[in-house]
Amino acid sequence: MQFRHKLLAAAALLCLPFAAQAESTFSSGTGSPLTASARVDFTITVPKILFLQVGTGTLFATNPAINLITFNVPAANIGNGTAVAATAGSGDLGNGTVTAKVIGNNGNITFTSTTLGALNDGGTNTISYGQIATAVATNTSATALPAPALADGATTTLTLTPASGRVVNQDAKWTYSYLNQNVVAQGTYGGVNTNNGRVTYTASMP
Repeated sequence: MQFRHKLLAAAALLCLPFAAQAESTFSSGTGSPLTASARVDFTITVPKILFLQVGTGTLFATNPAINLITFNVPAANIGNGTAVAATAGSGDLGNGTVTAKVIGNNGNITFTSTTLGALNDGGTNTISYGQIATAVATNTSATALPAPALADGATTTLTLTPASGRVVNQDAKWTYSYLNQNVVAQGTYGGVNTNNGRVTYTASMP
């Protein structure tokens, strides 16, 4: 039995070089020029990915941070149509500016924004999302990522088209401002996931 085990082990060792080696060609002779060739095949598997960042984020990873954009309206300017900038600490880039980025590699991407309704003060007073403007500026990509409009209790939709192949890779700097076009009741409207203060951006891809 021990002799048989040794024979099997020896046979396995003999097979290993043939299993591991690549293709080879051997030529010999004294006449015409000799040639030899060998071939190698490659395969690269790329997974389907979809990445969305608005505000604080980590590339190709999930980051749970949610930015709060805050506007403090000066008493002397209420409703006068002069846009109000966000506070210095608002957004990952400050002053109401956020990093916005969408990356996908399987064709068109549907990009949406959704709100549950107009911002409210916990009672009956409201401010429409139509009073929040989003200015778009280029960041690192040649084409700046557009911002879906904000609407009360609705979803607005954009289609992002690949620049080449099936790849969408767009980013931008979005700066939010409060248009301040109406005199409204005193109070704090919206908040951290309260009083309809949250906007949800969604990217989807086939």
